[in-house]
Amino acid sequence: MTQGAPIAVALDAPDLETMARWARAAGPVVSTMKVGLEVFLRDGREAVVVARDASGGCDIFLDLKLHDIPNTVAGAARSVADLSPRFLTVHASGGPTMIEAAAQALPDTLITAVTVLTSLSDGELEAIGLRGPAAEAVLRLATLAVGAGARALVCSPQEVSAVRAEVGSDVVLITPGVRPVGAEQGDQRRVATPAAALTDGADLLVIGRPITGALDPARAAREIADGLPTSLGSR
Repeated sequence: MTQGAPIAVALDAPDLETMARWARAAGPVVSTMKVGLEVFLRDGREAVVVARDASGGCDIFLDLKLHDIPNTVAGAARSVADLSPRFLTVHASGGPTMIEAAAQALPDTLITAVTVLTSLSDGELEAIGLRGPAAEAVLRLATLAVGAGARALVCSPQEVSAVRAEVGSDVVLITPGVRPVGAEQGDQRRVATPAAALTDGADLLVIGRPITGALDPARAAREIADGLPTSLGSR
């Protein structure tokens, strides 16, 4: 992993020029740039190239949340191998065979299993038939995913402490739903501050609008980084 604060900037930009500007601003401060599904579908592979180059070589978190039959997911993973993402997301609910297929197809990338989306409430989990509450579902899916070969997990900061205790220190824990004090919650339901998420066991914080929506994204990234616990590093 590259040097820099353990932050993945969510580059949910309306166009490549804006994305490059955000990446240039935050790149000197953070370790990772996150390219999500919307941007990747619109701009394709160029989005990853621009994010990496504009940021000065930050790690790439390719957040595609693959969820399909194992053969298709393996093929999708192989199709981005030349982009060398540090992380590639799949849905843990796709099952162990699917996760294993992705891990075998892309051994140099950390296959990252998304447990329960941070936008979902316990009531919504019940409505879609996923046995909850969210904290229990996250632990169940985390254990399944790691057993199938996932080397990183996405979980909300409210579950990260329990997940860390469950899966140990070798698995990278990535937490969306991170909001600095005073920031709007947005569409995230299970949130925490950056310092609290790291203290509870997270390795990498996904932060978007508090940085990219700021008048000065570089300053916003620096202020968040400066507020992180200095005694904690990657586990």
